Amino acid sequence: MLSKKEKIAYGLGDTASNIIFQTVMLFLTFFYTDIFGISPAVVGTLFLVVRVIDAVTDPIMGALTDATHTKYGSYRPYLLWLAIPFAVISVITFTTPEMDDANKIIYAFVTYTLLMLVYTAINIPYSALGGVLSGNPNERVSIQSYRFVFGMLGGLLVTSCTLPLVKWFGNGNNEMGYQLTMLVMSCLGVVLFLICFRYTKERVSNPPHKLSLKTQLHVLWQNQPFKILCMAALVLLTSMVLRTTLAIYYVKYVLGKEDLITEFVTLGMIGNILGCACAQPLSKRLDKKAAYVYLQYISAILSCIAFFVPNEHVLLAFLVYFLWCFFTQMATPLLWAKMADTIDYGVWQNGLRLTGLVYASIVFFIKLGLALGGAIAGWLLAYYQYQANVELSEATKNGILTSFTLYPAIGSVLVALIMSKYSLDNRTIKKITADLTQKSNL
Repeated sequence: MLSKKEKIAYGLGDTASNIIFQTVMLFLTFFYTDIFGISPAVVGTLFLVVRVIDAVTDPIMGALTDATHTKYGSYRPYLLWLAIPFAVISVITFTTPEMDDANKIIYAFVTYTLLMLVYTAINIPYSALGGVLSGNPNERVSIQSYRFVFGMLGGLLVTSCTLPLVKWFGNGNNEMGYQLTMLVMSCLGVVLFLICFRYTKERVSNPPHKLSLKTQLHVLWQNQPFKILCMAALVLLTSMVLRTTLAIYYVKYVLGKEDLITEFVTLGMIGNILGCACAQPLSKRLDKKAAYVYLQYISAILSCIAFFVPNEHVLLAFLVYFLWCFFTQMATPLLWAKMADTIDYGVWQNGLRLTGLVYASIVFFIKLGLALGGAIAGWLLAYYQYQANVELSEATKNGILTSFTLYPAIGSVLVALIMSKYSLDNRTIKKITADLTQKSNL
């Protein structure tokens, strides 16, 4: 059993990652359109191109981490090596130099590309680390619950502090406000990554092998549960990012409560934290697969309910968003625990433990979802004729409302249908674990 100290230390690594991840998800589209002055259609295309480029590097990074063998382990060293570069590039991304529109696009493309590449280089080994802290399937749910609770605390920090800090640091200059806010948050992220490195330990060995990346990918693609997780992750992140990206626009333009944006996204993040904290108790009472499917249907229902909430019923809109965040994020630790289960399945199936490559490959599909979700958000804003900081037509407001509610609901239903095909229920996992334990004792 891992100590609470080690689980917290591991979780703080996701706090650091989420300081950037949640800022990008919640504020970067808004920053580019309303602060930096880039059109929403261009922003959507930019997100798609950069995130696809970034996603392609994930399997390469996964194979690299699996091939890394140091006195600190295979995955922990990357937290030490890349914490500071990650922080520096984060600040540069939210810097707005004076330039014409064409150069603004080039600057955004270059800096955002660098940010996503460094994020990959530190997040892939961090994610894989969670799968080698323990070989116990139940312990893995606990580890991932700690991870996402502390990850969401990073998100809570972002949602509750970003706009107030921008206002305080900027004193009327939002460009300067965003830059200094990211400087503070990035410095905090460096400290948290170093704590994670210091107080965690890799326990599940990753035996070296000489297979080429092509061969490893071929072997991995024979893993049917892994493929189902990849498809589920793609659809899930597309719908989640679409909804979270449009949350600010929903509050500002549909509800007409720009002054409550911070409160809205902060309440959602509190829901995220509570949902993640409830994942482990839920997994003890229900099969992880069944629980995940049920939670997706609940999320879909709540998204549909949000569509019918009258604009003047602000408190009800807040409550429905809180519940959506709660049930959606309750499923997240279950998904990441399943990743470790598919690794064990691969070892059971063919004898190869491809920890880094599994996490990297699933993150590849997660990032495709991030790309599609962010791009679709930008394209939908353009399609519904959104213009920043002006009075919008009712058609545009209705378009934002539909995009924020009904489209993500469809995504949740699709995820549930995909995961219904997932074969690794609790009974199967227990059998695989027992077989692997028996083999290791021979």
